Amino acid sequence: MEKKLLNKNFIILVIGQIVSVLGSAVLRFAIDLHVLDVSGRADVFATVLALSLIPYVIFAPLGGVIADRFNRRNLMVVLDFLNGAVVAVLILLFLMNQASLVAITIVLIFLSLISAVYQPTVQASVPTLVNEESLASANGLVSALNSLSNLCAPVLGGVLYGLLGIDVLLTISSIVFILAAVMEIFIKMPFIKPEGSGSLLQIVKADLKQGFSYMVHENSLILKTCVLATFLNLILSAFLIVGTPYILRMVMHSNNGMYSFGMMLAEVGTILGALAAGKFTQKMTIKGLYKWLFMIAGALLPMALSVTSGVLHLGYLPSFVLYFVFAVFIMSVATIITIFVITKIQTETPNELLGKIMSIVLAAASCALPLGQMFYGVLLEKFKSSIFLPILLVAALTAILALFGKAVLADADRKQLRQPSELASEKSIK
Repeated sequence: MEKKLLNKNFIILVIGQIVSVLGSAVLRFAIDLHVLDVSGRADVFATVLALSLIPYVIFAPLGGVIADRFNRRNLMVVLDFLNGAVVAVLILLFLMNQASLVAITIVLIFLSLISAVYQPTVQASVPTLVNEESLASANGLVSALNSLSNLCAPVLGGVLYGLLGIDVLLTISSIVFILAAVMEIFIKMPFIKPEGSGSLLQIVKADLKQGFSYMVHENSLILKTCVLATFLNLILSAFLIVGTPYILRMVMHSNNGMYSFGMMLAEVGTILGALAAGKFTQKMTIKGLYKWLFMIAGALLPMALSVTSGVLHLGYLPSFVLYFVFAVFIMSVATIITIFVITKIQTETPNELLGKIMSIVLAAASCALPLGQMFYGVLLEKFKSSIFLPILLVAALTAILALFGKAVLADADRKQLRQPSELASEKSIK
């Protein structure tokens, strides 16, 4: 199979991802804005987000096992069709005036379960469609195009939410999930059914044990980076996910248009980071990750300044601009870190273990999000008149995490992740 970067199968995968992510982003935009408008509370908003993430954290390792045991192309097709069907149920609930916050949360839980299988499947599919030399660029391209979909979603979502309401947004989301499933049918992806016998529970247990054993005994740096990513999600990602929408809507009192524009700017940062990842990741080292974390900690300080009473009294625009200039920078840096780590893990892991390892990594990195979101939801609500204090706390904790990363990864040069050429040599010997 042709495995250069821009081959037909990889292009179809990317386009399918754009369509699927667009549907997901429009869906998330509509639900987030609806929950914020209905509740008006940071803690309620954070609780809904956190509860919807818990199934993903629990079942992501199982999703990785499924991604390694079944045809990944077929899995993506089935899962996108399921996404479309679940959203259609939510549409019916709105039409019947039964879409309470409890009902919305239940629907989000089902979507999270689907995502627990879908995300490891996509991550494990990319290395099978491109060669190792193109893998970092492929990951960057997928991330950039996905972020472009997220960039367009708030614009589209803001217009439709204001003019036509949430029903239309959900309908668009359901349709694009189905379109993505149809496109993915045409991907040709190599698949060799792995050996294994026994019950599903026994197979899952054996596969996960194999994945954990590889991380702990054969490549401990993957385990260390997982721990670092988990704490980063707990400290930074959880705040950005809950804090940015809340600050826009409840602190800055943004209208639908400016709310959409602000959420769009956050995606601009992700796109810039994804586009720059190919250049920066070639020079990055595991040992030097702490320097990037220090940059994030420093950028959080002017964000805290932007929501002080002095700046807020200057008017809407100064506060908005100051906040998002540095939010875009943080998103860019965080994206570069993410792509660097994922690429290292992908090139280091044998294909038959990719789904297991990626699901464990994704689950580990995501497990802290619900706790972090609920914590920041309560904190933002408690300090809503001094919203800069939670941001200063995030900055301090990120700086501490940088010091922790420096200490934990101090011996990274001596235990450097093996290069693809070394892996190829080992495989040829075997």
